[in-house]
Amino acid sequence: MNISPAIRRALLASVLTLVVAGALAWSFWPRPVPVETAEVTRGPMAVEVTDNGRTRVREIYRLSAPVSGRLLRVEVHAGDEVVGGKTHVAELQPVPPSFLDVRTRAQAAAAVEAAQAAQTLAAAEVRRQRAQLEFATADYHRSLALAGINGISRADLERAKLGRDTAAAALASAEAALRVKQSDLAAARALLIDPGNSGHAADRDSIPLVAPVSGSVLRVASESEAALPAGAPILEVGDPRKIEVVAELVSEDAVKVRAGDPATITDWGGAAPLAARVRRVEPSGFTKVSALGVEEQRVNVLLDPAGQTEQWSALADGFRVVVHIMIWDKQDVVRVPVSALFRQGNGWAAFVLHGQRAVRTGIAVGHANDEVAEILAGLRAGEQVIIHPSDRVRDGVRVRAEPPAAE
Repeated sequence: MNISPAIRRALLASVLTLVVAGALAWSFWPRPVPVETAEVTRGPMAVEVTDNGRTRVREIYRLSAPVSGRLLRVEVHAGDEVVGGKTHVAELQPVPPSFLDVRTRAQAAAAVEAAQAAQTLAAAEVRRQRAQLEFATADYHRSLALAGINGISRADLERAKLGRDTAAAALASAEAALRVKQSDLAAARALLIDPGNSGHAADRDSIPLVAPVSGSVLRVASESEAALPAGAPILEVGDPRKIEVVAELVSEDAVKVRAGDPATITDWGGAAPLAARVRRVEPSGFTKVSALGVEEQRVNVLLDPAGQTEQWSALADGFRVVVHIMIWDKQDVVRVPVSALFRQGNGWAAFVLHGQRAVRTGIAVGHANDEVAEILAGLRAGEQVIIHPSDRVRDGVRVRAEPPAAE
């Protein structure tokens, strides 16, 4: 059977058209979207508040300088045991005088000369008043002898006695003035005392400092000899066996914590976590700048050891730890990975795998932690949900489940 060339060309064109149309249809035919899935499960769930914390001795007693003075070298060191009221931990001596500049030294020398002159004047006044007293005393004795033979009147005798008493009082006043001038001279000379010849290190002038309580020396703030002002810290004493943990929680997390909540301590250096319990949430917060420069309101939460206290013996004051405080737990809840949830209006939704299609489902979410969320309604245990859904996943789209990527 002979086919004309025109028919053969028409058939060839039709075949080519069908092949191209098929290829285009295959190219634009919607393919299933590859997705990762996870199963909705039922089981226990807990919600924790986690933050960094540090250990500290519960009661720390700081020994400070009671007055300004020169602290001798502290012979006790961190870790030494002390007995309250008995162990001598430091010694404070008077501060040596400072050096004088030329003008101050000249003024002090002039003050010494003036004080010496005033002392000389007062001494001369004492000698004059002593002579007056001797004369008045002798005159009184003569008058007394004359009065015995009625040689003078009684009034003359009383005037002689008055002269003697007045001269004695004047001598006492002059002697007191002399002592004042001597003290002024000593004070003026004291201004010229140099640090090298002050003689301030007498043992009778030192103040011994003893440990305020029994325990261990935690830290020595000033170990070498130094001049300290009043109130300057010297060392801290406490009982390292009475340890606690303080966590600076963000105020939004602190309001969820209650006294008595169980907690665990991790990243403290040991293999197993330590058990703890919240003792107190402090009633006042404070502002702290984060590492990113953001101001945050923080609240101190105090935790006490729980369980075996021997496990805490390796910790001491000022160690860094990570605190996990359990604020909610339940033994039987429907759980779903938080990576499967996304916002839908004011609520939450997830894509549920029905056959080979993704079905958007509204859900009610309860508590949530970093890994899973509690499902109150909308999902059942055993269902498959899509985790990390991309923008290609829409309600009703065909999907192809793939195993999760290896971490």
